[in-house]
Amino acid sequence: MTDLVPILWRDGRVRLLDQTRLPREIVWLDLTTPEQVVEAITTMRIRGAPAIGVAAGYALALAVMRSSARSAEALSAELETTRRMVEASRPTGRNLFWATERIMHVTEQRWPDAAALRAVVIAEAQAIQREDIEACRRIGDFGAELVPASATVLTHCNAGALATGGYGTALGVIRSAVSQGKQVRVIADETRPLLQGARLTAWELSEDGIEVAVIPDSSAASWLRRGEVDLVIVGADRVARNGDFANKIGTYPLALAAHEHGVPFYAAAPLSSFDPHLNTGDDIVIEERSGDEVAWISDTHLLPDGVTVRNLAFDVTPHHLVAAHITEHGVLRPPYLETIGEVFRRR
Repeated sequence: MTDLVPILWRDGRVRLLDQTRLPREIVWLDLTTPEQVVEAITTMRIRGAPAIGVAAGYALALAVMRSSARSAEALSAELETTRRMVEASRPTGRNLFWATERIMHVTEQRWPDAAALRAVVIAEAQAIQREDIEACRRIGDFGAELVPASATVLTHCNAGALATGGYGTALGVIRSAVSQGKQVRVIADETRPLLQGARLTAWELSEDGIEVAVIPDSSAASWLRRGEVDLVIVGADRVARNGDFANKIGTYPLALAAHEHGVPFYAAAPLSSFDPHLNTGDDIVIEERSGDEVAWISDTHLLPDGVTVRNLAFDVTPHHLVAAHITEHGVLRPPYLETIGEVFRRR
């Protein structure tokens, strides 16, 4: 298996793999300001809820690196301004807000000076990535138990190493199953309009030597009806207390089709993607992105002049369609108000 890590902290800089250039070009960006990280998040140079959480932490680390504040109080005030800028970049994924809340929590403690707080913020940002990779590996191990010895897995968007601090959630399950000697084939939805399945998931799996075929999103139900899919595994950007979850647009119809044809549908995500403040998926803010993502492919404009576009980036899948949520704390099954609640109570 390749040891792919899409974002790195290196000598006071953020080194980031530009995912908009994949798979044709491998381009690494060196970012030195929080504004550059926010731009990378907004333009999806980095994407996937856990990876965005890592990037958000590093944006705050860059903010303290460049600050000339001498007191911890002054540095904390500057960091709050940066936090608001970072949190305005993308609204749906929980991990971004979880990461900024975690780092701002350390500023509430008493520190002798700005240097002490600066060191703690940088260490906390690095810990977020380190713990995310560890969580993904545990997700992979728990989820692999759900994969038969020989199986075809259908997935949507990209929930691999590129979408996390490293290793992946849904693809982490597949990687762990393959490492256990299971024969796994993957069908990847292309995932319109930005083709994260065709460009990113297919690239990751092919780099690992895992068999993968890309299909149009609109054909997924037909493959399920033909009996060629054993299970569906996707990632999750935000999970409500009742098990409803938001993921890349197109996940909901995939869940409906899997339910209709009796194929188990799983969501894999770390606990940092779970939002204990939201009762249901109806409370999740859904990002609507620029219509240009739909109207254009590369340099080609597809639509007649004057035609508008509605471009929801995510949809919400209701909990009754989800066989289980796969987390680093184990496989959580219905009733989710009890099983998800119990995990948070234990923490």
